[in-house]
Amino acid sequence: MKRKLCFVVQRYGLEVNGGAELLCRQLAEKMSAWYEIEVLTTKAIDYMTWKDEYTKENETINGVSVRRFSVEKQRVQAEFDAINAKLMQGCLQEQEEQEWLDKQGPYVPTLIEYIKKNRDAYSVFVFFTYLYYPTVMGVQEVKDKAIVVPHTHDEPFLRMKLYERVFLCPRAFFFNTDEERLLVRRKYHNFHIPYKIGGVGVDVPETVSGETFREKYHLGSYIVYVGRIDEGKNCGELFDFFIRYKRLHPGELKLVLMGKPVMQVPVRDDIVNLGFVSDEDKFNGIAGAEFLVLPSIFESLSIVVLEAFSLGKPVLVNGKCEVLRGHCDKCGGGFYYRGFRGFESRMLQLLVSEPFRHEMGEKGRRYVAENFQWSIIEKKFSELVEDVAGLQDA
Repeated sequence: MKRKLCFVVQRYGLEVNGGAELLCRQLAEKMSAWYEIEVLTTKAIDYMTWKDEYTKENETINGVSVRRFSVEKQRVQAEFDAINAKLMQGCLQEQEEQEWLDKQGPYVPTLIEYIKKNRDAYSVFVFFTYLYYPTVMGVQEVKDKAIVVPHTHDEPFLRMKLYERVFLCPRAFFFNTDEERLLVRRKYHNFHIPYKIGGVGVDVPETVSGETFREKYHLGSYIVYVGRIDEGKNCGELFDFFIRYKRLHPGELKLVLMGKPVMQVPVRDDIVNLGFVSDEDKFNGIAGAEFLVLPSIFESLSIVVLEAFSLGKPVLVNGKCEVLRGHCDKCGGGFYYRGFRGFESRMLQLLVSEPFRHEMGEKGRRYVAENFQWSIIEKKFSELVEDVAGLQDA
């Protein structure tokens, strides 16, 4: 009989756009060959509101059972912004942290009650992302059989004592990168808790055509950003740097954006905002670009960087992010920058020579082939599950 695993995540579904949520879904689908998987999640699609949008409480997605719970309180952005401002200013009191968590959402106490009542029905609970209510409240109920996939960034939220509930008591961690492990160890000194370095297996289609993408959208030379278009992803700085670069170095180069916009995008002929696109367009768009640019400071893995590497494309990333910097240092498949002058210099280096970009892209391709294949990730995850489940069986 297969062991039964419970995956807990804030959002889940084919319509959900988010790196942690995608990893959860991919891992659930991959591991369903060896385990009986059930996912506990919300009915929300949009993390900005947590509004119930899915109507079914139980469904099966790609062979995985999904149990959904209603979010009892939608996020009131003005209320959350007010209490979050106190956190950012260093003024949030410890007794206010639970209020911050509830207002951030998704507030789903019924999901936590379900975990309490059914803890013995599952061999292992796997919680995705440290940040949200389901993980913070859920780990407490099943700490002796909990694996946390934290997706940790070096960000202000880690100042809160509340997150000790997540980082000091689970049975094990499944980190995305060694940089993430080191960050968590430095912060919480939880050296006694076992871990494995996982990440994600990178799947790209067998047939990808950059030329098809260029023709479809009438594009010449362009660089591409893929992901949520958000101040939290540092897109404002990207727009500023790109516009300044084009003033100094006029030409036909364009910046193409693929992803859901949650901030205003400059209206310019050389910034092409395609919004949320199909997977076919995404992969074709990366393949047709000169390189991928990622300005984010807070990344625990970055699937899109690994996808670009898999397609033989170099990347230009923010050097303030240890994880992104680590990818570039380990394989030589990309550059990182700090500030506009660094951005400008690296842009010029990458754009000067197609053979140079190809050489960097091939280094990235080898890096992904050696480290981020599903066979590797599945084996590590299964070993961790068996270690945790074995402690329950003993």
